[in-house]
Amino acid sequence: MKEIRAYQMTAKDKPFEQVAFPLPEIGEGEALVEIAGCGVCHTDLSFWHYGVPTRHDLPLVLGHEISGTVLEGPSELKGKPVIIPAVLPCGECELCKKGRGNICQNQKMPGNDFNGGFASHIVVPARYLTLVSDAALASHTLAELSVIADAVSTPYQVIVKSDLKEGDFAVVIGVGGIGIYAAQLAKIFGAKVLAIDIAQEKLDQLSEVGISTTLNSTGLDIKEIKKRVKGACKELGAQPFGWKIYEMSGTKAGQELAFALLGIASTLSIVGFTLDKLEIRLSNLMAFDAQLIGTWGCKPELYADVLDLTAEGKLTLRQFTDTFPLSQINDIFQRTLEHKLLKRSVLIPDFEGE
Repeated sequence: MKEIRAYQMTAKDKPFEQVAFPLPEIGEGEALVEIAGCGVCHTDLSFWHYGVPTRHDLPLVLGHEISGTVLEGPSELKGKPVIIPAVLPCGECELCKKGRGNICQNQKMPGNDFNGGFASHIVVPARYLTLVSDAALASHTLAELSVIADAVSTPYQVIVKSDLKEGDFAVVIGVGGIGIYAAQLAKIFGAKVLAIDIAQEKLDQLSEVGISTTLNSTGLDIKEIKKRVKGACKELGAQPFGWKIYEMSGTKAGQELAFALLGIASTLSIVGFTLDKLEIRLSNLMAFDAQLIGTWGCKPELYADVLDLTAEGKLTLRQFTDTFPLSQINDIFQRTLEHKLLKRSVLIPDFEGE
């Protein structure tokens, strides 16, 4: 194999173009990974359609939810299936030493700092590659597990960060590509879960993992939603304070609702991304002794925990992912933009001659 084949972005809203470029030299501490699958994330849409700039100049191969097999690199990794963390920290700076590697200022992100996963192969730092066990592969293909790199690990980190405890009332706003896993993880942690969305078909999916308390907020004002949320909290037997609220929709409406639901000793976690600005009363944080936290990706140290949950059968991904040939990338991005796809899309390389 002398070249990497890929689909690269050249400009906003332009079709992805198939390209080939020479295989770069594999340096010390790096690994060459043959890509099994790469998930399509809202961040990719933000780069492609919404004008969010990538750190590397265009043209660029997007994609940061990547799984694959190590072809070259450290001997202990060669031939092994791995997940490539969406955030690759340096491991040496003060933030990394303080356990905040996910926000390392020297981090590298595939599909943002360098060519990403919508390709046949990728060269990445080997330090934080996460090995995939046979047990995890018994229930999922390696391609399906690619979504762990962001869609699953990101909500996992924020749930840990929010100190979610058994019996807590967890409100998940937006159960799309990331929220569907957040709701599932909150249940695994023992929380009493309420899922809110405007798409009934997304809410209905949650019955497959035993989550039946849902709210379709379509056409409801915030006052009515708050009333119904309080009712759900009471029905589930949860405490009326200390709510854990997870904003996953990445919409202005979702974030406004999330802040409005803040109450006594609540914790609001912002995971969804939008460029829209909100007008809010920050004094609510003081009045309710509440807290507001953000999260960026997931530190690589937590990936093994997510894989263990999958291997143990507690966390299921297959029902919420669909796989497509990478050659359909332009169609999949357009359908994702138009909200025509119910599940998380994973693109599998299908270059001729592979």
